[in-house]
Amino acid sequence: MLKQLLAPQFVGIYVIAACTMYVHFRGREPLRVGRQLGDHSTLLAPYNVLMYAGSAVPNEPVISVDRFPELARLQDNWETIRDEAVKLFDEGFIRAAATNNDWGFYSFFKSGWKRFYLKWYDDFLPSARALCPKTVELLNSIPSVHGAMFALLPPGGKLGAHRDPFAGSLRYHLGLITPNSDKCRILVDGVECVWRDGQAFMFDETFIHSAENATDQTRIILFCDVERPMKYAPLTAINRYVSHHIVKASATQNVDGEHVGVLNKVFGWLYEIHLAGRRVKQWNRKVYYALKYALTLAVLGLIVASALS
Repeated sequence: MLKQLLAPQFVGIYVIAACTMYVHFRGREPLRVGRQLGDHSTLLAPYNVLMYAGSAVPNEPVISVDRFPELARLQDNWETIRDEAVKLFDEGFIRAAATNNDWGFYSFFKSGWKRFYLKWYDDFLPSARALCPKTVELLNSIPSVHGAMFALLPPGGKLGAHRDPFAGSLRYHLGLITPNSDKCRILVDGVECVWRDGQAFMFDETFIHSAENATDQTRIILFCDVERPMKYAPLTAINRYVSHHIVKASATQNVDGEHVGVLNKVFGWLYEIHLAGRRVKQWNRKVYYALKYALTLAVLGLIVASALS
């Protein structure tokens, strides 16, 4: 019996469960238990715990930008970046995804949030190179910036409490066009950060955070994913490999014809299944939940059966 309980399938479940518990109770503001079980941070919990353990910066919600002196160049040139963002906004390029091919941010679009990708885990988008070359040149000079975009939050816009899935990066926000008001802010594990023109802050997006623009003005920022510094070279190598070969697969497009990563292609297919499930739920909730739980039990049954065989 002990041998069966220590089968690789069960050991994997134990590791995921322990890491999920750590992720869930990390910080002051956990998700609801039911939501945590279905959250993408549960799937990545073992990897994220490894990143937390080897992090060379404090495991805190908000981290001083001074720890990243290479980013000062962005803040020093914020007006140049702002001018290119304004042009993109005026021409309608900062917008929601046209189709279901932006898994990482699809839930934000309901609130009016919009974006224009500049770079996604090493690759600059052709539209970014053509439309905002000065910003691309600045970002290209900072290798630690793995992903970047312009992000818009409209007047009255809100992003509900959530945690991002990947702890291999930290999130940098630089205010470009903001209301310069305490009513336009983000809360990271209860710590308030306010967007202001030309000012930047850094936070760990794997803590629970929410955002709001309770003003009558649009907010546009430069939004960057910055490589998390690690204490040990092997962990740096692992993190870069995952970033460049897995996270990169979540790339999407600003305009038709640009590359869409395999994760977003799969998301598009899965989202169609999700929509079909919603139609079943609207038709008959009992049938919907019966199918949902039957599928969950079938998957768990297959795992247990393979461990006991």
